[in-house]
Amino acid sequence: MFVPRDVTILHADLDAFYASVEQRDDPRLRGRPVIVGGGVVLAASYEAKACGVRTAMGGAQARRACPRAVVVPPRMAAYSEASKAVFEVFEATTPLVEGLSIDEAFLDVRGLERISGSPIEIAGRLRRDVRERVGLPVTVGVASTKFLAKVASGVAKPDGLLVVPPGGELGFLHPLPVERLWGVGPVTAAKLRERGLATVGEVARLAEETLVSMLGRAVGRHLHALAHNRDPRRVRSRRRRRSMGAQRALGRSRRSWNALDAVLVGLVDRLARRLRDARRACRTVVLRLRFDDFSRATRSHTLAEATAQTHTILATARDLMATATPLIQSQGLTLLGVSLSNLQDDGAIQLALPFDGAREMALDAALDDIRDRFGSTAITRAVLLGRDQGLTVPLLPD
Repeated sequence: MFVPRDVTILHADLDAFYASVEQRDDPRLRGRPVIVGGGVVLAASYEAKACGVRTAMGGAQARRACPRAVVVPPRMAAYSEASKAVFEVFEATTPLVEGLSIDEAFLDVRGLERISGSPIEIAGRLRRDVRERVGLPVTVGVASTKFLAKVASGVAKPDGLLVVPPGGELGFLHPLPVERLWGVGPVTAAKLRERGLATVGEVARLAEETLVSMLGRAVGRHLHALAHNRDPRRVRSRRRRRSMGAQRALGRSRRSWNALDAVLVGLVDRLARRLRDARRACRTVVLRLRFDDFSRATRSHTLAEATAQTHTILATARDLMATATPLIQSQGLTLLGVSLSNLQDDGAIQLALPFDGAREMALDAALDDIRDRFGSTAITRAVLLGRDQGLTVPLLPD
């Protein structure tokens, strides 16, 4: 039986992060609609969102929706520095900080009442400190569970503070649309709405067995628990990633197979280096595809042994891509992504490698050493020479 905890969990989420950094750094942009990224919208200010601009929208469509918008190129280094400054404020607030991405985190403030005040006082001070020290707006939700704190921050946006009081959890949660349930995307939402389920409360009134029969065992049990605010997860600082991923938007222009392969090489090269930097290895390689009609496909393969070798991961990803050739040729590819899962510490890797494996490991180590000493662009693979490899998005430490 789940026992509700005290209201001590904060979910802090920076508002329109990239666009807010641009408005902070250029006073001429404040109060104006701002779009970050030209070909594809990476971020939009709330003034641009009010015109219908959304993240991942094509640049031309975004400019038609908001002709007054100012389009600025992304500055990833600036966003990374801003994120570091914000997390310094988070970590000065409480030692229990669990980062979700560079612009959001959970904070647990239990036990801090005597030295820092009540959770709502801490949340208010956190918002003020981020504004004064970093110059950015942040929305904070405060609740008894991680799930509900995240929902509260979403409802409070932009630049707000919302506390869900003890005993008022279900009264707050149940009138909300089903899309507020964590994990409910367009497909699951459509299935629920087809059954006449539009609010969280309507989902909560169903038996767990009914939801399982509609959505499958894992999703059905998950949504039944969340609809009753049952979320026993604690805030955990410095959690290691369970997966790593990277993706590249390709636009609607058809690309040759060699061009797609070069994109794949760039993604795998970047991910494999992240694995080795974090001293980790993966067993499962996942290929993610999005097509012209916005449909998606996933291919995956689990290796017999964990690896951090670029060659092995790339060969697996290429094999997966080959299985999707008919779909790519018939439907056109607009996004290519790779993710690595089943991660483990590299100390668990079998050290007795065949000759080819040892040679590939030595090559990876030599490339990593050159990049560490002279910069990430000092050396690259021949197939990537002269090719745009897209943006490198700032991430939390692996």
